[in-house]
Amino acid sequence: MWSGQFVHLTQSWNNYKCLDASTTTWMDYLEKNGYHTKMMGKLDYTSGSHSVSNRVEAWTRDVQFLLRQEGRPVSQLVGNMSTVRIMRRDWRNTDKATRWIHQTAASSQQPFALYLGLNLPHPYKTASLGPTAGGSTFRTSPYWLRKVSSELVSVPKWLPLTAMHPVDYYSTFTKNCSGSFTEEEVRSIRAFYYAMCAEADAMLGQVIAALRETGLLNNTVLIFTADHGELAMEHRQFYKMSMFEGSSHVPLLIMGPGLKSGLQVDRLVSLVDLYPTVLDIAGIPAIGNLSGQSLLPLLSTSSGFSKKQPADWVFSEYHGCNANASTYMLRSGRWKYITYADGLSVPPQLFDLTRDKDELHNVVLKFPHVQVHLDKLLRSVVDYPEVSAAVHYYNKKAFSEWQRSLGRNYSQVIANLRWHIDWQNDVLANERAIEKWLHGHSQGRPKPSRGPKQNLNMWPLFSKVNYLMRLREFCTAVFDFILNGTNLSRVVWCCS
Repeated sequence: MWSGQFVHLTQSWNNYKCLDASTTTWMDYLEKNGYHTKMMGKLDYTSGSHSVSNRVEAWTRDVQFLLRQEGRPVSQLVGNMSTVRIMRRDWRNTDKATRWIHQTAASSQQPFALYLGLNLPHPYKTASLGPTAGGSTFRTSPYWLRKVSSELVSVPKWLPLTAMHPVDYYSTFTKNCSGSFTEEEVRSIRAFYYAMCAEADAMLGQVIAALRETGLLNNTVLIFTADHGELAMEHRQFYKMSMFEGSSHVPLLIMGPGLKSGLQVDRLVSLVDLYPTVLDIAGIPAIGNLSGQSLLPLLSTSSGFSKKQPADWVFSEYHGCNANASTYMLRSGRWKYITYADGLSVPPQLFDLTRDKDELHNVVLKFPHVQVHLDKLLRSVVDYPEVSAAVHYYNKKAFSEWQRSLGRNYSQVIANLRWHIDWQNDVLANERAIEKWLHGHSQGRPKPSRGPKQNLNMWPLFSKVNYLMRLREFCTAVFDFILNGTNLSRVVWCCS
């Protein structure tokens, strides 16, 4: 969103290694072109932020251990019907934003650009788990909870643990969601999440009210979006770090002068589109190698835009914690294609979102031609095996440097990160697993997570599945070559 480029182009591999401080953002361009700019609230897009636990978990995702990295998700009701401000930090920043609108933007002779970053609806830190705990508490008050229609809160369907894709199982386990949950627990977590969304909506309402009170609303473009979604117990997970819809499908609302009112655009768009869109709205030519495209032609009331059709696909990638393989997702039409690592060692997933909105049925073997087509399209966007290898190298290098920097304190520090409860079960085995990962043989086929018994023998099965898939691709490529005589390189690739 900030760079206008895909993750692999900026090498922002995790929440610690983000953008370089020298990266030119769209806010920088606006400022250079005469805008009075102000950013406040959550700003964690440059390198060096987030917890030590978060970065170490990302670096060690290939290590052959399985440790819970989060607290079990729970709901917590606080206050009473008059308790409105639960996320106080976000409210303080919202107050600052509205004061800035009244005191600065309203009297400025320059055009302005204001960015407000909220933490909601992230879950809150679970204090009972100690100072290194992550956020797993869904907290709200009766004031916000009453705004949720409880009878409409559904309980999502789950696959059995033994039927889950290995990367999804790793995510479920490390997020501490592999235990038993009652329907009431799940329904409560989801209701509290919606109430937290309602509180965030109220903050947006306060900003809109400030613009209206100062007479700026009718001359201001307002954009509301999020850097990720939130799995509210869909797929037996909470939080993000997943390509399932709850995590990867984010809101994008745009209003302002010269834009169509009440329009719902059903095209696939991406956060990388915001950079060129903002510049286009401001009348500033986009510079550099941007991955996205302006959305203004889809939104503007003017007819003076190019009729060129935008891309009919969107792409996402993830390389951080709570997923034990680099993950790549391509959405095109009805299909969502997800592949991992080098494309061979971990089986891909394919979902038909028109027939399977819950994403419970992987149909990659049922529609091999779709998988081949989407993988070819994906490889035209990113050489994902090469990117995965680069991330693997970075993780080892970054962890080694961190380990050396701690000296004799290493064992104590790593044992007291947010996985500390599971770490203490076998300290020596966990340290040995890390040393084997660091100093053992070169990266090979990943081994299964130590989950349900059925999962222990999954990788041989995946080897057979991948062999059959490669054989199918080979036969398809040969057939195409015989017919067209132009695709010999693909035949060779399928044989490799």
